[in-house]
Amino acid sequence: MKKDLVNLHHARSKQDFPELKLEDDEFVELALRRTRIGVILIWAGAVIGSLLLMLVLAIFGVSNTMSADTERYLEFLLLALLAVILVIAMVAVRVYNGNSIYITNRRVIQIEMTSLFAKSKNVIDLVSIEDVSFKQTGLMQYIFRYGTLRMATVGDETTYTFTYLDKPTDEMDVITHLLHIAKESKEKKK
Repeated sequence: MKKDLVNLHHARSKQDFPELKLEDDEFVELALRRTRIGVILIWAGAVIGSLLLMLVLAIFGVSNTMSADTERYLEFLLLALLAVILVIAMVAVRVYNGNSIYITNRRVIQIEMTSLFAKSKNVIDLVSIEDVSFKQTGLMQYIFRYGTLRMATVGDETTYTFTYLDKPTDEMDVITHLLHIAKESKEKKK
C-alpha cells in the first residue's frame, strides 16, 4: 500500500478509535462488536422482571384492609425495585457493549469487559494467528446469524474467543483474508 494512503488510514483510525494505541503506519481494518440481539434480550428481561414485580405487588396490594401507610410503603418499594432493575439493565448493556475486537494491518486487539470495574486488553500479532473459526449453536443463533469467533495462536496454543458476534461467517472470511495479506507481507520483508 502506498505510504500516503497508509498515513491517511492511520490518521483516520487514530481519530475513529482513540482508545487504541496504534503504532506508526498501523490502521484499523475491521472493528467487531457484539450483536444487538443481546441488548434486546437484556432489556426484554428487565421489562419482564418489572412486569412480574408489578403483578406480585398488585396481587398483594388488592387487600382492602391495608392501611394508607402500608400502601405508600409498597409503592415506594415498587419504585425502588424498578429503579434497581433499570440500573442493573443499564450496567449489563454497558458491559455487554464494552467488548470488542479490532483487527489492524498488524495486530488483533481484543477488549474484554466482564463488569464495570473489570476490563482487559489482549494484543496478538496478526501473523501469530494460526487458525480462525466460528461456531453457531442453537436455533436462535442460526436464525439471527450470530455466534462465537475463535482465533488460535501459534506456539503457546492460546485461544481467543469473541461471543455474540454478528455474522461470524462473514467476519471469519475477512479476518482470514487479512491474515493471508499480513503473512505475505512478512514473507516479502524477509
